[in-house]
Amino acid sequence: MVKTGIVAEPILPQEVLFGFPSPVDGACLLFLGVVRDHNEGRGVSGLDYEVYQGMAEKTLAAIVHEASHRFGTDRITVLHRVGELQVGEVSTAIAVATPHRGEAYDASRYIIEELKLRLPIWKREHYLDGESHWVGGKRDSERGRGPRGLSGEEGRGG
Repeated sequence: MVKTGIVAEPILPQEVLFGFPSPVDGACLLFLGVVRDHNEGRGVSGLDYEVYQGMAEKTLAAIVHEASHRFGTDRITVLHRVGELQVGEVSTAIAVATPHRGEAYDASRYIIEELKLRLPIWKREHYLDGESHWVGGKRDSERGRGPRGLSGEEGRGG
């Protein structure tokens, strides 16, 4: 029961865990990525995610398929939210159920690290001082670029 989604509506943990675990599972792990109120010493008021929807859906499905094969479970749900989010809201949810806890932790870690590397979703943080800045994943942050190749200042928008 692999489930993936790029969603605009709030992610509710109880819905992510619906159907978990199966009778063969001894471990069920839920990871929630949550919008925090700070980053690199600056107060954050919220953020928004932009997405290349079709590619993001395919990439997300591929990452989860890889994890399923690598860690021997088809009981994985991964959701990533897009649009405007406030501090405290869930941006990413990963649920993994496996017979043993080690595989659940390893699969969850693999998925979140691959999402950061490969998923075509871009994050713009909004700061308490009124400024905003594109914050990339590992690859984007190395280049200092946001969606469509915009730097933090160029990508701020209106």
